[in-house]
Amino acid sequence: MTAQEYYEQGNACRRQADWQGAINNYLKAIEIDPESPAVEAKQMLDDILNYYHKDSYNP
Repeated sequence: MTAQEYYEQGNACRRQADWQGAINNYLKAIEIDPESPAVEAKQMLDDILNYYHKDSYNP
């Protein structure tokens, strides 16, 4: 598979809320092509998954 195909497969996983599948596909795309748009997609997904707002959890 090409980097573009892995990127698109990662997007499909992300739309289905399969976060691990999306990350795995993005990482494969980045491994093949370090300039892939998967770099930005993975960073956005990491930001979403690492989000923590203490006031949201302690009303």
